[in-house]
Amino acid sequence: MSAVHLAAPLVPDSGWDDLVAELPYGLVLHDEHGSVVVANASAAELLDLPPHHLRAGTNPPDWRLCDDSGSPVPSMPELARQIGRAGSSTTMPFVVTRADRPYRRLWADIHPVTHRGRGMILLVIRPVESEPVRCLLDPTTGLPHRALLFDRIEQSLVRARIHGTRTTLVLADLRGLGKVNRDLGFDRGDELLALLADRLRSGLRADQTVARYTGGTFAVVTDHSSGTGEHLAARIRVVAEGAGRIGDREIDPVLRTGWSTSGGDGTVHRLVSQAETRLRES
Repeated sequence: MSAVHLAAPLVPDSGWDDLVAELPYGLVLHDEHGSVVVANASAAELLDLPPHHLRAGTNPPDWRLCDDSGSPVPSMPELARQIGRAGSSTTMPFVVTRADRPYRRLWADIHPVTHRGRGMILLVIRPVESEPVRCLLDPTTGLPHRALLFDRIEQSLVRARIHGTRTTLVLADLRGLGKVNRDLGFDRGDELLALLADRLRSGLRADQTVARYTGGTFAVVTDHSSGTGEHLAARIRVVAEGAGRIGDREIDPVLRTGWSTSGGDGTVHRLVSQAETRLRES
């Protein structure tokens, strides 16, 4: 993790401390270059770093921050660039290792934010055990939420490494959801999302994980023996598209898709990042 101390932090320390001192989550604000602007004590505690190490970027020699596969996570400058380009939040698992052995597992929510006219990255760090079971399911669709989705991806990658299979993640984004919300109301938009969730659940195999990724974007994770995710992406569009009645209107949903496939040598973050890139380019 790249971090530097700024002599004049954008968020005054006293006000920051008053606001976040009692929160059980770690909060770290990075500038557009990935440098730490300010962080709370919980972030240093969860990362098992003395506060001055977190701010100065001088990590202990036996300390590393890894992803779920044990590989070092991208540097904060690289993560900041990726999140800034995508313009959307993401969640990824962090594993704090000591002397090359897993010490603590964390969830990290990474959000692009604007502060005083500057694009910045807000990192929210949570211990895995703090994730209530009820938060693993999306209340609108009943599908697994991102935290559970990331765990399913991780399990699939482990199976791929052990059995020589492949893991595919497909992101399917509903076009025009914002217009439905504006014209018909958010309740009708939620009905449309629930309809698509039902179609995906019933139209795909029981061993394929269907989840709500974010907003109007769904995710599907599957194991397979060979090939890429192109066939699954096409199947998702066939299953989900087609006119449906929402309230007194007939709506014909259209999805765009992006996919990523790994033989098990990839990581959750890499798989998600590649699928997001294909989705943006579709």
